[in-house]
Amino acid sequence: MLIELAIGDAYGAGFEYVKPEIITKYNNLEYRQHPTHKGTKPGMYTDDTQMSLAIAELMVEELEWTKLNVANKFVEVFKRDVREGYASGFYHFLTKMNNGEMFLENIKPYSDKSGAAMRAPVLGIYKDRKEVLEKTEIQASVTHDTKDGINAAKASAMIVHFFLWESGKKKDLAKYLKDHVKGDWASRWTGKVRSKGWMSVRAAITAIQEADSMSDLLTKCVAYTGDVDTVAAIALAGGSVCKELRNDLPGWLYSGMEDGEFGRTYIESLDKELKAFYLQGKQDLPL
Repeated sequence: MLIELAIGDAYGAGFEYVKPEIITKYNNLEYRQHPTHKGTKPGMYTDDTQMSLAIAELMVEELEWTKLNVANKFVEVFKRDVREGYASGFYHFLTKMNNGEMFLENIKPYSDKSGAAMRAPVLGIYKDRKEVLEKTEIQASVTHDTKDGINAAKASAMIVHFFLWESGKKKDLAKYLKDHVKGDWASRWTGKVRSKGWMSVRAAITAIQEADSMSDLLTKCVAYTGDVDTVAAIALAGGSVCKELRNDLPGWLYSGMEDGEFGRTYIESLDKELKAFYLQGKQDLPL
């Protein structure tokens, strides 16, 4: 699941807020250099994946689920592998942080944008729905302690939970989310996706429900225009555990993913750790 999330992020990064005509011409399942974000090369992931790795590591390390531990992880994964892709203000904030305590003392956690939702899908792996919602709210509140920020993150995590543990069907996804998370998750998304978290989640829901395969899902996410790397990261994480979507992503999207110290090989190994850890005492986890 993490590797598909990273592919969605890295592929979408080449198209984030570009002109629609560029997407029309080049949305062909090949990594692309963004016309202005020169530091993010084709196949490189951004903050969506890096912060998801922080959440996943916290899970497999079985650390106490506290705001301080979450903040420590955010600082740790950023400092060990500083990269572009973050909102400029948050990027500069992170460069000045030494640890989680300093992070919590200085953060103004009042955003309703997509940062908490983009890193939440991996939390859907927990079997207990209450645990998913509680831990998602804690991690969201570190940076997005607002009603919309928290609810977008919860809905993002519950997409994965629905397909993994509820044997959910795509057609029932929006209703399921509406039953368990406050928000309008049932309205079909059309048009450009802007920065609010609920926008990315609603776009991802629509794309999942209307896609026939993972490749179709990825191109649908990017076709919206706007904050498409976040939409694709959320959608591909959910789609990767949906039995109705065959994984026909081209091999070059996997092999073309960056493979430095925390690149493709590391992400795939962390995926295996997640699967092994949560298979203990739990059968039929389709990761």
